[in-house]
Amino acid sequence: MTVGDFLARATIELANADIATARLDCLVLLEDALGLDRATLLAHPERSLSAAQATALDKKCTQRKNHVPLAYIRHKAYFYGRTFYVNQRVLVPRPESEAMIDLLKACQLPPQPLIADIGTGSGCLGITTVLEIPHARLHAYDIDEGALAIAKQNARTHKVHAQFYQSDLLATHGGPYDAILANLPYVPENYPINKAAGHEPQLALFAGDDGLDLYRIFWKQVAALQPMYVITESLTEQHAPLRALAEQAHYVQREHNGLAQLFIVKT
Repeated sequence: MTVGDFLARATIELANADIATARLDCLVLLEDALGLDRATLLAHPERSLSAAQATALDKKCTQRKNHVPLAYIRHKAYFYGRTFYVNQRVLVPRPESEAMIDLLKACQLPPQPLIADIGTGSGCLGITTVLEIPHARLHAYDIDEGALAIAKQNARTHKVHAQFYQSDLLATHGGPYDAILANLPYVPENYPINKAAGHEPQLALFAGDDGLDLYRIFWKQVAALQPMYVITESLTEQHAPLRALAEQAHYVQREHNGLAQLFIVKT
């Protein structure tokens, strides 16, 4: 089988399985398998694939036809210009969540801020924080031991020192914190999700009838800690009720960016 043969056949198969990015996904899988850039692959469709390469590509193509996210197949995803290891114990990092980092960087933080990342998953938010904000210190929390293992692996890869806590939100906590990042599960139970999201950990997606069950607990915990800044992510239609929860904890929204909201403690 040649590169051109695989690309033509696999693109059709993925398209027939309703994969909107069929050709692009096939090219990415080819790049990984052969260690070549896209331009070279497209310039040399006659290049032969070994039997082992063809078998491995067919297996990955089958996974993608079943709507397994490409990030899980490749075991990597990109966030804020960096590569993070992922598997099915953690959510695939979303570009939309990069807005949380942008909001945090705009805050007036002390010289060595202590930041908490609640529901860290792959660790992409917390690790990026340390890499983007000089002298920032990180405490990363997750209820799932498997997710924490992934976050620790990514921290080692990016040479980031952090403390990790297996905890139900902030039930076990350090601090006091200068800022808290909370990208908690916020999808309502009956909210329609795509087939790819169906392969992601449901524990990290859903949070009750309106999607705010965990945020209700979170804001009660925050009220006792009183960090200067809290940054959350949620659906746009959840922003108003989330602001109301923040008000009860003595916080006001100062700014928002896409799905992200920045809250500051009332003084």
